[in-house]
Amino acid sequence: MADVAVLGAGSWGTTFAKVLADGGNAVTMWARRPEAAREIAESRRNTRYLPGITLPDSLTATSDAAAAVAGAQQIYLAVPSQQLRATLADLLPVLPDGVPLVSLMKGVEAGSRLRMSEVIAEAAHVGPERVAVVSGPNLALEIAQEHPTAAVVSCSDLDTAMAVARVARNDYFHSFVNDDVIGTEFGGVLKNLVAVAIGIVDGVGYGENTKASIITRGLAELTAFAVAHGAKPETMQGLAGLGDLIATCASPLSRNFTAGRLLGLGYSRQDVVARMNQVAEGLSSIAPVAELAAARGIPMPILEQVRLVIDEAMDPKDIAPHLTTDDAEPTLEMLS
Repeated sequence: MADVAVLGAGSWGTTFAKVLADGGNAVTMWARRPEAAREIAESRRNTRYLPGITLPDSLTATSDAAAAVAGAQQIYLAVPSQQLRATLADLLPVLPDGVPLVSLMKGVEAGSRLRMSEVIAEAAHVGPERVAVVSGPNLALEIAQEHPTAAVVSCSDLDTAMAVARVARNDYFHSFVNDDVIGTEFGGVLKNLVAVAIGIVDGVGYGENTKASIITRGLAELTAFAVAHGAKPETMQGLAGLGDLIATCASPLSRNFTAGRLLGLGYSRQDVVARMNQVAEGLSSIAPVAELAAARGIPMPILEQVRLVIDEAMDPKDIAPHLTTDDAEPTLEMLS
């Protein structure tokens, strides 16, 4: 058992807090909205994000971030990626010394183009051996309903990864470990972009052949990108790569799939953001990932087509006919 804090009371933060509590840990959540904290603490519910789910008695919540982290042995971060740096800046004076900081987020910071673990290390003034990331095929509602699933905990220090994995597990949630933080994080980021593409073609009305083609080419695209940035190729075939890609692209529970589907139905980016209850990280990651790819000369045609659709420079129905290339000659299939 451990005393742990989860910062962020959206669907994934709340779900992971439940995972931790169901593993026998005492969990304190931080919710930005006082009314959300009261509902969780008093009625064991978060009806805005997880309707119908009753939370464990060992889970409580507060809108006081300092109180949430006081005495915590591990701190899990589940805030929107573009708010992470400011959140940590506010918490810096009260962060406990020496505890692991665990990212549940899948994004790239705009401007700096840093992965979430890098933002945590920089903003919290800690070494990479204290920063872990959790990723995998993890649709929040299914896990909250206790469907069996798995994730990977990654840290450059395997002892830290093991310590987190021992806490972040229960009868329905199993944690594996690795030390490939780059691959684990980029798998989670890039699959969101592919899921947006899958949502677009679903909204247009294209079928399973089109989706399978994009998923397969998307895996090759994200693998090439991640490996060029230092990831291990085998990580992209695991839970944080292929596993997450399948889950996110195959389910209407995916926020990124939903955002893409609305784009495919003809809604503008502004309309999509306004209609969604939560942040679709894929939309905010497109620009920084495109910049990172361009800096290393990595072709990412699916990402580029998604960007064109979002910018209203391409009709959504044209994303599949322009799946990979306009070249007249056939293209050699590269799998990584």
